[in-house]
Amino acid sequence: MVKHELDDVVVVFDDDRSVADAGVLVAATLARRLGVEALVNDCVDLGRRAGYFQPGRKVMSLVHAMLLGADSIDGCDVLRSGRTGRVLGHRVMAPSTLGTFLRAFTFGHVRQLDRALVGCCWAGHGARARAPGSSGS
Repeated sequence: MVKHELDDVVVVFDDDRSVADAGVLVAATLARRLGVEALVNDCVDLGRRAGYFQPGRKVMSLVHAMLLGADSIDGCDVLRSGRTGRVLGHRVMAPSTLGTFLRAFTFGHVRQLDRALVGCCWAGHGARARAPGSSGS
């Protein structure tokens, strides 16, 4: 129920399955169809640094949190409200885990991530892609 008065807006949900910020579903669907998570897992190698496991899941958590307005690591907790995590298609990572992951990055890791995401955009699908101008199969 929504009460439409300019200075008095009241929103009440009578369905316990409601999802806050469900608009992120469009971006999550696109990322899933492009295979972004798997591509990041293939291209980003943090070695054995803390936070190395499943980098694609962590990148997707960061991207979705930023789309919902997070501007800090603590802001990434927005994904854990309501049932938002259920519509994203990946396990939502805790802000502390995301912070550990980001602290493991060096400039070389940023370049790996850049290669993965730019390659995904140029290829238009989730296959292991190459950037424009590069050769190979």
